[in-house]
Amino acid sequence: MSILDGLRSSSNDDLASLEAGLDALETHAARTRSRRRQAVSAVWPPALAIALLLLVWEVTYRSGVKPAYALPSPMDVGLVLRDQLRDGTLLHAMATSLTRGGLGFLAALALGTPLGVLIARVRPVRRGIGPLVSGLQSLPSVAWVPAAIIFFGIGDPAIYAVVLLGATPSIANGMVSGIDQIPPLYERVGRVLGARGFASARHVLLPAALPGYVGGLRQGWAFSWRSLMAAELIVSSPELGQGLGQLLDAGRSLNDMSLVFAGILGILVVGIAVELCVFAPLERRVLRRRGLLVARS
Repeated sequence: MSILDGLRSSSNDDLASLEAGLDALETHAARTRSRRRQAVSAVWPPALAIALLLLVWEVTYRSGVKPAYALPSPMDVGLVLRDQLRDGTLLHAMATSLTRGGLGFLAALALGTPLGVLIARVRPVRRGIGPLVSGLQSLPSVAWVPAAIIFFGIGDPAIYAVVLLGATPSIANGMVSGIDQIPPLYERVGRVLGARGFASARHVLLPAALPGYVGGLRQGWAFSWRSLMAAELIVSSPELGQGLGQLLDAGRSLNDMSLVFAGILGILVVGIAVELCVFAPLERRVLRRRGLLVARS
């Protein structure tokens, strides 16, 4: 009887193991299908939008609304884009502009972050400087270009000054917004645990303000990128090297709309790449650490 029971127990264990293995295979297959659906659902909407845009562009070109020099066909722009990529002109311009934008953004980050903390935590500073910073954020970046050229001359310092002035207010206001949204309970708990002054800012204020601060960083990068394009369009010199803004201006000077479109496409590619590779993952990580975004398996 014990032998039969042992055989039955062994058979039941084997059956359970087989069922568990089949369940694992089904779960893995379901996860694979889910990931494929997610990839397809993420790719087809922008692909469809681009296809529709190209179709409308081609129909407009063939309708003859504008002459070919003013509105080239998608094929003409594609050929110019291919030539610009082959000789490295477009890639060099993208690298030059990205380097300038990145350095200017880092400088704005170093200035805007402590400025935002001061505005948020020191009431006289908030009353005196807060409205000015908000007003500077709404000021078009191109307005700084003439002043920067007069003060710094034609050169990289003028470009960096425009980027710095364009991005700093957004970063500072993002920090202010993030700190204003911190529940008062956090600061009380920090004081009870002995966090005061710099320790409170380091261990309580800054971590709690991260969601709003990341939003300010994203907006600050957008402002710095726009400011850079405005500065490069106006501040032009052979010694500066050719960025995307200078490439656009060269297309305008040559009356070459295909080259202008190629430069615009380069600007879009850099902006989208920075958003997808830097700010979107950073925002997901911050939200996930706070339980505001469920991690998908």
